[in-house]
Amino acid sequence: MNDEHTRFLESRVKEMETKIEHLRFSRRVLMNLIERIENDKWDLLSKLEKENKKLQYNNSRYARTLLSKNRQIIEMETKLQKVSMKDR
Repeated sequence: MNDEHTRFLESRVKEMETKIEHLRFSRRVLMNLIERIENDKWDLLSKLEKENKKLQYNNSRYARTLLSKNRQIIEMETKLQKVSMKDR
C-alpha cells in the first residue's frame, strides 16, 4: 500500500507540474496579448491626436477665411452705402 500511495503522489506531482507549465505558458500568451493591445492602443491614440491637430488647424484656417470674407462684405456694404448717400 505504501508503494501504491507513493506512485499516486508521484502521479499527482507530475500532473501538478504539467498544470503549472500550462499556466506559465498561458501567462506568457496573456502578457504578449496585453503588450500587443497596449501598443495598438498607443498607436491609435497617436493617430487620433494627429488627426485632431489636423482638424483643429483646418478649422482655424476656415474660421480665418470666414472672418476675412466677412470683413470684405462689411467693407463693400460700407462703400455701397457711401455711394448711395452721394447719389441722393
